[in-house]
Amino acid sequence: MTHARPAALIAMRPDVFRLQFDAPHSARLAQLAELLRPGVVDLDDPALAEDLAGVEVLVTSWGAPRLTADRLDRMPRLRAVFHAAGSVRPVTTEAFWQRGIRITSAASANAIPVAEFTFASIVLAGKRAQVLARDPLAHRDGWSAQLHAGGSSNLGRRIGIVGFSRIGRRVVELLQQLEDVEVLVADPYADPEQVRAAGGRLVPLDELLDAVDVLSLHAPELPETRGMIGAAELARLRDGATVVNTARGGLIDTDALAEACARGRLDAVLDVTDPEPLPLDSPLLRLPNVSITPHIAGSLGTETRRMADAALGELARWTLGQPLDEEVRVGDLGRRA
Repeated sequence: MTHARPAALIAMRPDVFRLQFDAPHSARLAQLAELLRPGVVDLDDPALAEDLAGVEVLVTSWGAPRLTADRLDRMPRLRAVFHAAGSVRPVTTEAFWQRGIRITSAASANAIPVAEFTFASIVLAGKRAQVLARDPLAHRDGWSAQLHAGGSSNLGRRIGIVGFSRIGRRVVELLQQLEDVEVLVADPYADPEQVRAAGGRLVPLDELLDAVDVLSLHAPELPETRGMIGAAELARLRDGATVVNTARGGLIDTDALAEACARGRLDAVLDVTDPEPLPLDSPLLRLPNVSITPHIAGSLGTETRRMADAALGELARWTLGQPLDEEVRVGDLGRRA
């Protein structure tokens, strides 16, 4: 069944819309849908009552309001939401799922820069580049012997990937560029053949922790994964291993990680923390072997337009009655962030 130029509204932060929907993307959106109002709207604006009564499609992104029962009652004809961002959790509610409205995510598009950032972080960690760059004066002399003795290298590394997510899979594939690398993957939901096809080997988490030089996290933060890497798991890592986290800070016990890094046993490369940002008195902010960036691995700048492309592609498929590539169903929420 086709849906010719459905009535649509845009719900996201205005600055996000300006960033993601430049002139070409805005023009394509106007071709695909009949915009009831130009630009971003406030779904709680009483002046929108007539438009809300007729809207069939929402285009959302960061800053979109939660689609509560009250808001949905004002949009009785709403049939689909095309989310130009990653997780749909900030937008959806129980009332949303009960109404059978379809929703798509641009998480696969957002996975590209995160995987690139993670791969670069792992390569740099192999040379301890983040540690050396943090205080160049401290390493002005005598660094070579120390690094040679410590085995710093990207040849023959064992790298552990926890979570064979969209991002985790891409990281496994990117790591095949390194020579003689062994990539171990821990994920209770992963298919061993798919992991093998990407270049990894599926193993239990304990086996992975005992073996790897670098631990990189790519699991969603769910009640069962929060704190999954605690003191016991960190203790299994070899001395000198690096923990890389570009997923969610809550996957790691922050205090346990700070203690292991303070003893100099582990290095850490963190793009996410728990809490985020860390309090000013957190020891992680001052440890020389911990690198922290402010959640920059995901889409920034022009990278965000990949997510606009993804949302528009799904809108185009929906109007043509074609299967959606990145539809999210309520049952997926137990496995996705």
